[in-house]
Amino acid sequence: MPQNLLAQIRQLLQGNPSVRKVADDPALTAELLLLVRMVLADGEAHGRELEALRRIATNSLGIDGGDLDLVLDHLSAFGYEITPVQAISVFRELEMDRRETLARNMAALAKADGELSRHEVRLLARVVEILEIDPQRIVTAQPTDRPQ
Repeated sequence: MPQNLLAQIRQLLQGNPSVRKVADDPALTAELLLLVRMVLADGEAHGRELEALRRIATNSLGIDGGDLDLVLDHLSAFGYEITPVQAISVFRELEMDRRETLARNMAALAKADGELSRHEVRLLARVVEILEIDPQRIVTAQPTDRPQ
């Protein structure tokens, strides 16, 4: 019981660890903003897309899926001034493996509700083009589930 109380006090004073992780990493912030943008690309966030986003956050980004709502609240409060093009530009400097992981995860989100809208396809195509990724590597690959 005292350990749990200390952990709760620490979290209250220091903030949620997942939110801190996102706040301290501009590339991770940009990545999450692009993933959320993909969820919303067809105009609505479906349950299966949100479930896929939670899985990607946990398995690929190393963010506790249970903290995703807090992380999204943080992004909503602080990420509103960043455009998708600005978020994409953060990735130009990163290794190709990380850029491809982002594109694969975006593709997984686009397919999560069983339908691909033209807005989702256009957003993914634009990201792939700007990040100079071979589209064939994204189409034929599965999303990664390894923490970064």
